[in-house]
Amino acid sequence: MFKLITIFLLFLSTSAFCQIKGTISDDKGKPIAFANIYVKDTYVSTSSNDKGNYVLNIKKTGTYTILFQYLGYKTSVQIVNFAENQQLLNVTLIEEDLQINEVVISKKDNLANAIIRNAIANRVENSKKASKYTADFYSRGIFKVKDLPKKFMGQKIDDFDESIDSTRSGILYLSETISKITFQKPDKLKEIIIASKVSGNDSGFSFNNAASANFDFYENTIEFNTNAISPIASNAFGYYKFKLEGSFFDENKQQINKIKVTPRRISEPVFEGYIYIVEDSWAIYAVDLSITGAQIQNPALNKLTLKQNFSYNNATKTWIKNTQALDFNAGIFAFKFNGTFNYAYSNFEFPEQFAKKTFGNQILSFQDNANKKDDDFWNKVRPIPLTDEESADYLKKDALQTKKKSVKYLDSIDKKRNKFEFSSLLFGYSHQNSIKKRTISYKGPLLATSFNTVQGWNTSVAFSYNTYNSDDRTFKDINLKLQYGFGDKAFRPTVGFRQKFNNIDKSTLALSGGNKVSQFNQNNPISNIVNEISTLFFKDNYMKLYEKNFAEIGYSREVTNGLFMSGVFEYAERKPLYNTTNYSVVNNDKPYLSNNPLDENDYLNAGFVRSNMAKLNLFAKVSFGQKYFSRPNGKYNVPNDAYPTVNMFYEKGFAASSSNLNYDLLSLSLTQTKTLSNKGELNYNIKAGTFFNADAISFVDYKHFNGNQTHIGQSSSYTNVFNLLPYYAASTNKSYFEAHVEHNDKGFIMNKIPLLNKLKSQLVLGFHNLAVTNRQPYQEYSVGLDNLGFGKFRLFRFDYVRSYQNGYSGDGFVFGLKFLNALE
Repeated sequence: MFKLITIFLLFLSTSAFCQIKGTISDDKGKPIAFANIYVKDTYVSTSSNDKGNYVLNIKKTGTYTILFQYLGYKTSVQIVNFAENQQLLNVTLIEEDLQINEVVISKKDNLANAIIRNAIANRVENSKKASKYTADFYSRGIFKVKDLPKKFMGQKIDDFDESIDSTRSGILYLSETISKITFQKPDKLKEIIIASKVSGNDSGFSFNNAASANFDFYENTIEFNTNAISPIASNAFGYYKFKLEGSFFDENKQQINKIKVTPRRISEPVFEGYIYIVEDSWAIYAVDLSITGAQIQNPALNKLTLKQNFSYNNATKTWIKNTQALDFNAGIFAFKFNGTFNYAYSNFEFPEQFAKKTFGNQILSFQDNANKKDDDFWNKVRPIPLTDEESADYLKKDALQTKKKSVKYLDSIDKKRNKFEFSSLLFGYSHQNSIKKRTISYKGPLLATSFNTVQGWNTSVAFSYNTYNSDDRTFKDINLKLQYGFGDKAFRPTVGFRQKFNNIDKSTLALSGGNKVSQFNQNNPISNIVNEISTLFFKDNYMKLYEKNFAEIGYSREVTNGLFMSGVFEYAERKPLYNTTNYSVVNNDKPYLSNNPLDENDYLNAGFVRSNMAKLNLFAKVSFGQKYFSRPNGKYNVPNDAYPTVNMFYEKGFAASSSNLNYDLLSLSLTQTKTLSNKGELNYNIKAGTFFNADAISFVDYKHFNGNQTHIGQSSSYTNVFNLLPYYAASTNKSYFEAHVEHNDKGFIMNKIPLLNKLKSQLVLGFHNLAVTNRQPYQEYSVGLDNLGFGKFRLFRFDYVRSYQNGYSGDGFVFGLKFLNALE
């Protein structure tokens, strides 16, 4: 395959394509965008751009029949004799005269329904005709901004000032790719990107790829944030109403039926628009369908429109998708965006079988110097011509890039960014050297002040030094944190170093040490901000802390695709801590609970004694079926939701100040997020572990489970937490088993319930189980609503939970505030 592609590239660089170019317009002279142009009975095709301009590349001279198609217009058939390398041909398309032939078959059915039933019945057969192929693939993506505000929340927005016009509108991002793709349904893909171009970045590589463009309406669902239902899905009549608006005949005398697609319930993930079905074969001729962001639960998205055109080959008797366009507009706060992705497929080949090792885990790769192709190359092979606006953007951004790489410009930008103000002392400050790619930062005490009953009010300042290489995504980072607790009058410094060596296997070395307070549960089940509110306003101080003087070294890397490993060695002194304050905002008479996690009413003991210990933690994660993209700046993994991820842990405590504190812990977990077509998402997390020689170990080293006594949820999924379990009630040094299962319907049920569907919410069902040696099993059952909020802001979740342990234990509500993690 590599030799074939090399020959192909040499051919491109030494030969001149025959090009036919021109403009496609209607009979009033209005340009027609996204018209489908192809050579009859071949797989050589292209599309017109936004201004109706097109370029069709043909490898040799000769006489060809060229077809020009656009939905709603008659196909124009042009006989072209290529006697020279370039030829101009402007084409005018005339509106199609649709034959209105709606026939009522029965009182409960119509002709459109009959056509759709036939399309559904032949869906699998038509899909098989293009189930294996190789093709040339072109994609172009463009993002635009409109009326960009000058300020947002008091902060200037000036990063794009030189890229946009006086109305603060213009192109933010423009990129193109040329690639060779090999595909086999349902999901085997290999893509080799031959050429990549990003406006304003001569070392950049476009993220456009064939995998993200694989929208197949022969499948039951189309993959978005929430899977959308195809108009010819096996269950389409449960979601759509259909109306035949008319039919016409193409150049091959095949009847094409234009069918209007209307959702039965606008709240569901369904399309609206038109699908064109070929009579007798019942194949797709074209689609022109739209869906809203609310329907696929993407609040920032307003509307997305997907258009596809298929061409017919008399030799193979198949309809093949050759052009596709995706348009969208989006907005949040005062920001308005729109974008277009155009795709063109050509030069299809349909092998009977692929060689056994054709497909592997690598989905995408780049050829050497893919981003170094010159304008002559692009002008020869680009199937969809640039608009004047796009051509101007390349020129403007290239000039800007030269300017922005200059020492003078970088110095001026740094001088502007590095301005120090008095408020920087309180909030923080950052000094950047763009030429040397390094940053020195200071984090002020105002943003790092918190409260707990051990330290009282406490604050910190932090300093860091960072170097970052954007080309290979590597970095070095040194940080120093100085914390002071006003309650316990203790000063605690920590220092750390991290270095990422490459972005292929993600090899990373980390060293740290110092003195800090830690929660007994290293997963930090209660966040600082939730603990502060619970403590200061309700006097419920659930966070339990101890002090640790430590030194630690860790290393991690992906050993091979799908196998990630890490190791951490730590030596630490662990010391008990006690409450030092009774301060609160309200209700001063109520005493705080003690800092003893074993007995919150014991104010004299801490639950463990001071000790020293060395720890070795080994971790391995196996991601079965993992695919990946190979980009010049790194390896990017693509999880496979058909298989669970296996996580294996081994922890050894040794060299303790008392030998009975030494122990071994072996544990295993399985996690998986599985999309269930359009019926939602199943999430599970199953864990098991056992201790060895651990009868007398410190409570610090117990296995602690993630409980929740605040009734505040902080994550989008609750598959790693027990919603009503006290934080340390089930901690153990024995064997344990825990399971968390959640099903989020992604609106599958809620969208069908009148009135409730206006909430645009998701029904979540949960089950949690905990079994610990010498304890009664503990279970939780929950039902809740996710994706709650206002307008585009869906940041809340609400659950009712019942718990059982040797019979009914209790119940309660959990309020999910998914934005809290971002505030930590």
